[in-house]
Amino acid sequence: MNESPDGSIVASCDGVTRTYTRSQSRSYWRSLFGSHETPPTVTALNEIDLTIQAGELVGIKGPSGSGKSTLLHLLAGLETPSSGTVTIAGRSTDTLSRGERTRLRLDSIGIVFQRFHLLSALPAQSNVAVPLVEEGVKKSTRRKRAQRLLERVGLGDRLDHTPGMLSGGEQQRVAIARALVTDPDLVIADEPTGELDTETGQQITALFEEICADGTAVVLASHDTATLSVADRIVELRDGVRIDG
Repeated sequence: MNESPDGSIVASCDGVTRTYTRSQSRSYWRSLFGSHETPPTVTALNEIDLTIQAGELVGIKGPSGSGKSTLLHLLAGLETPSSGTVTIAGRSTDTLSRGERTRLRLDSIGIVFQRFHLLSALPAQSNVAVPLVEEGVKKSTRRKRAQRLLERVGLGDRLDHTPGMLSGGEQQRVAIARALVTDPDLVIADEPTGELDTETGQQITALFEEICADGTAVVLASHDTATLSVADRIVELRDGVRIDG
């Protein structure tokens, strides 16, 4: 695992605000408000402060439209803040180019998407190894590391199974193994149990607890109370504002 620069803080948000321009074109808004007016904006997050430490499991809670996904995108370096600073592995994302942020994700961040985003034509072992291809890791090492992680998540007998041959819970475990394959400092999960039955969801949350016990920080957003119950602390958002203190 990569060591965070100060030994404990993996990621942080300092006064982070993120705004978006409404989806209609500029010509549409100018036809309504005049040629000198700019399109109105929406504030998805407003003045958010947050610190994530190594080995910590942080839950993100809030209704739809509260800013949960925006916060995850910022912590993953997929977006940059409109104002304020997001720092990941000691680097401020707003100072990095798109390519540098991609490199940062490969080096330091694992992402577990709600809908898995596995490559349908590839077996589980190859799906897990995809990030290592981007890192230029040789094939034999990729295969060994992917196999080790699939065994860790209980899928050592599914190495050659494509996603279509796996259950929803098994696909989610492949996605988690893929997120861990680069030994990240931080794992980000968006509604990781949203598509799963109760028993499988419990297995997935237990796996996140194991990941944290190894020192990796995990941030997960969920509407599910049972999923959030494993968190060390919960950050609650409403209308883009943090309301848990």
